[in-house]
Amino acid sequence: MPKSGQARVPTVEQQRYLFDVIKQHRYPEKNTAIMQISFKLGLRAQEISLLQIKEVARLNPSGTDFHLYEVLSLPASYTKGADAMKRSKSKYHRHTISFDIDSFNKLVRQIESLAKSGAEIDPENFYPPVKKHRGKSRDLPMVDADLREALSEYLHLRLVKEERLKPSSPLFITQKGGAYSPNTLQEHMALMLRDWAGIEKASSHSGRRSLITNVIHKQKKSVKIAQKIAGHVNPSTTLIYEEPPEEMIEDALKNLSPTNGHN
Repeated sequence: MPKSGQARVPTVEQQRYLFDVIKQHRYPEKNTAIMQISFKLGLRAQEISLLQIKEVARLNPSGTDFHLYEVLSLPASYTKGADAMKRSKSKYHRHTISFDIDSFNKLVRQIESLAKSGAEIDPENFYPPVKKHRGKSRDLPMVDADLREALSEYLHLRLVKEERLKPSSPLFITQKGGAYSPNTLQEHMALMLRDWAGIEKASSHSGRRSLITNVIHKQKKSVKIAQKIAGHVNPSTTLIYEEPPEEMIEDALKNLSPTNGHN
């Protein structure tokens, strides 16, 4: 099982059921493409919401046809912590602050000095600066057949409805025709996973965790490769995914021999 707060990694059977059940709801082409990108490329919900058509396909001059690229090039501005196009409504809320020992001792002396002088002390004036995540670009080969088929079917449907597309148009659009906000897409992906497919504790991060877990545990690839796919700046973040998949834990627990009543 995932650690507290982490998205559940669906089993292979659950993933198959997810894509089957998507076909029973409205907009199956769009929703299939969204979840294929999540499970086959490991993109975050924010990154998917910010994708433009030009990231996955080259349009002809008239915008009436397209050719899927072999590689998706994700701009650094789309990645975690980067408010690309000012469409992310999420704000950073400081929960903890960290100091090295020397800085902390210096801070205490400053506060003592101000307190002795009778000055008003506002704790926020002493918080260390928040380090902003600059984002990390990455190139992801679109080699999976199901992924390519899903994107192709979805873009063909867009052309049928819109006749012409622009390279800068959002790849995925809502019922109202506008781009998804990251929060809205997170909720929509969670809806498909939890409500439609019945996968407990799943979230928009489940496809991403599933891919990285597969790369590390089933394909036995190096953490460096998984880190590159995930777009993690620090490999220690990728190492979080090195816990065994739920399927392996279930297999270890279901065939236990009967106990004899002794410890």
